[in-house]
Amino acid sequence: MIVVRLTLREAANRKVLLVGAVISVAFLLLFWLGFAVGFNEAATEPDPLESAAAATLMTVLGLYAVQFLASFMAVLLASGAVAPEIESGRLHAVLARPLSRTSWLAQRSGTFAGLAAMYIVVMSLAILGIASGIAGYGAISPGRAVALLALEVAVLVALGTALSVRLSAIAAGVVVIALYGAAWIGGIMEIAGAVLDKDGLERIGVAVSLVIPSDALWRGASYYLQSPVYAAATSVEDGIPFAGSAAPSGLFVAWALAYAAGWWMLADRWFRRRDL
Repeated sequence: MIVVRLTLREAANRKVLLVGAVISVAFLLLFWLGFAVGFNEAATEPDPLESAAAATLMTVLGLYAVQFLASFMAVLLASGAVAPEIESGRLHAVLARPLSRTSWLAQRSGTFAGLAAMYIVVMSLAILGIASGIAGYGAISPGRAVALLALEVAVLVALGTALSVRLSAIAAGVVVIALYGAAWIGGIMEIAGAVLDKDGLERIGVAVSLVIPSDALWRGASYYLQSPVYAAATSVEDGIPFAGSAAPSGLFVAWALAYAAGWWMLADRWFRRRDL
């Protein structure tokens, strides 16, 4: 597990963990303040659905920001997983030990994925805890939502790691961020197609989600993060922007798992063939 320890030490030295912790605490304080003020105002409405809608909207948008931060953390870490180690010469010293390239890559990318997933878990529980404490909020299935968000960052880490084997850290990061943005646009197109009843537009969005499933995983998670009362009373047309209105299919989740595994296997193949 020497690679895991070195990777964690590197993340600490690069101030990634410290900066992430400071930003996260500040974000949680801001979310707590905004949620308390917003929900107290909505609670004065006579219709109980108004309170449920306000709590759901603030919770989902808060977790949307969390997944955005976690995704960029995953991209930042994974895009520099391999290329900088080769360019600096540090990799030669590590691989001089009885350690295979496959093991080194698995430990390094696995540590990055674990850090991003841990961030998702801690921040999601914190957001849901604040919502529950202030509004008694209960999501449809928090466990499934967090699992899908963790899968989203795993997909980004696998993709970023593979590209880091072939490209520089900056180039790999730019490509993954561009694909992440394309997935977001594809999600908007899919939602717009469903709302406007435009099958062609919706099919384009679905196709993009298969090429890069990050945004579709978020939309699946966001459905499970909604209040059951709110989800039952709303449709696609009047739902939360950028959020899902239905649970993801098992087939799509299986595709996302295969997608992450496929990119990691491709990264391993490229890395074992690369001349160091």
